[in-house]
Amino acid sequence: MTAVESYVERPPLPGLAGVVRTVWIQRTGDVPYVQRHLPTGGVEIHFPIGGRPQLVGPLTGPEIEVIPPHTTIVGVRFQPGTPPPLPTVLDDLVDQHLGLADLWGSSLDRIEEAMARAGTPRRALVALQAHLLREFRTAGRLDPLVREAVKGLMPWHPLDIDTLATHLGLSASQLRRRCLHSVGVGPKVLQRTLRFQGFLALAQAGATASGRRGADGVAGLAVDVGYADQAHLCRECLRLTGLTPRQLLGGNLDRCACGHEHSASYEPFLATRSVPPLRA
Repeated sequence: MTAVESYVERPPLPGLAGVVRTVWIQRTGDVPYVQRHLPTGGVEIHFPIGGRPQLVGPLTGPEIEVIPPHTTIVGVRFQPGTPPPLPTVLDDLVDQHLGLADLWGSSLDRIEEAMARAGTPRRALVALQAHLLREFRTAGRLDPLVREAVKGLMPWHPLDIDTLATHLGLSASQLRRRCLHSVGVGPKVLQRTLRFQGFLALAQAGATASGRRGADGVAGLAVDVGYADQAHLCRECLRLTGLTPRQLLGGNLDRCACGHEHSASYEPFLATRSVPPLRA
């Protein structure tokens, strides 16, 4: 039996599409599974069935977690700048795993009861999303300028930070402060994370390099998302994942060393590129 029995991502409920990138169900097999968490620019909720749910704060580097055998986890990965309603700003949660009981209080009891009644992981995931829908409807408005900033920091929109701040009617320091509160990291760190996510998006979707500067393959995809060259990509990959691109992708571009397929979560990054259809 493999270390991971199954990991399936899918799009969120329609009402969450603007704030949640993807949801998933993960089941481990007969042995503990070593999970490598990578920075995505957003926060995540990990809800082990029968266990203690956690919020994974914004990551600036890799984190290793050993998941016990025969564990089922339902999870939610949020878009950068669109965290669930929390009693604190995100720069207080960087590189941290926190128990949801410490953040949600009594409301967690209700969602745990609903998920326990669900009977199956898929229904439990629906119950968790229904709770998030209610929370977002009653919470204050998300920062619209930060959400616009995230769009401008995508690798398909190569703006420098000062130009982006001017476009949003902010100073560079104001943009940084608002990003720290709503994303957890400053705009430059977020841009570097999204650039790397963009590289993985193209690599795992089987995209063909555009051929700019005569580069193709991995080097070409690196240039396409804004790296100076393949060496620049290698340095960033080591910083963000602890592995080289070869170690991370293992010679198999559709599956990286974190064990996840990423298809659903990468779809937003592929909207402006011509790539083969994602496999079901």
